[in-house]
Amino acid sequence: MEQAVIHTSELKREFKMGDQIVRALKGVDITIRQGEFVTIMGSSGSGKSTLLNILGCLDRASEGVYELDGAAVKELSRNQLARIRNAKIGFIFQSYNLLPKTTALENAELPLMYNSGISSKERKERAIAALTKVGLADRLDHTPSQLSGGQQQRVAIARSLVNQPVVLLADEATGNLDTRTSYEVMQLFQELNDNGMTIAFVTHEPDIARFSKRTIVLKDGHVIKDEPVLNRLNAKEELAKLPIAD
Repeated sequence: MEQAVIHTSELKREFKMGDQIVRALKGVDITIRQGEFVTIMGSSGSGKSTLLNILGCLDRASEGVYELDGAAVKELSRNQLARIRNAKIGFIFQSYNLLPKTTALENAELPLMYNSGISSKERKERAIAALTKVGLADRLDHTPSQLSGGQQQRVAIARSLVNQPVVLLADEATGNLDTRTSYEVMQLFQELNDNGMTIAFVTHEPDIARFSKRTIVLKDGHVIKDEPVLNRLNAKEELAKLPIAD
């Protein structure tokens, strides 16, 4: 069995809002192993965003265990957290979070700017390789305003790959995209996963979840379902079925 990239046990997160205690996570147990493609679903208020923030080392659990690639996250200092986040996690957001006046190449290089062990030559080579992998080899010098929404998301995916992370965490990565572009992005995720990349993808769209291999559903801070995706969709095949726009 492949090793666990993400493991949580009795994970809880509480927030104090005035005199009230909000219990966003109430004891979440999940394991995501190397090479899996998992979607995390749930309605607004289910705890999925809170969980993703903890998995991404952007927030800490109030109680419980979180291990990332074998490291106990609770024991890490703030600086250690920042280092592990930069080295082991690739983030992809709904809003792309690209620098507007910066080229695709420069945006993709950004995570490597914080790694003093990588030369500017290697940084550029890695960024070009990542952009080539997502199909943007001919768009290196384009700024976000010169790219479509789907191309901007591909730059964001390339940026998430340059540090060679152990897991990609995607937060509603198709939320701003039309159906065709969403399927193109899911095709890219399937190709990355086929090549061994571990992916955890938060979405509220059931049709998007069907491109993954396993679905975890949260409700009121609890995992209420964790099961393989039956009749998994192939994004390339689904793209071919879509009508061609005029």
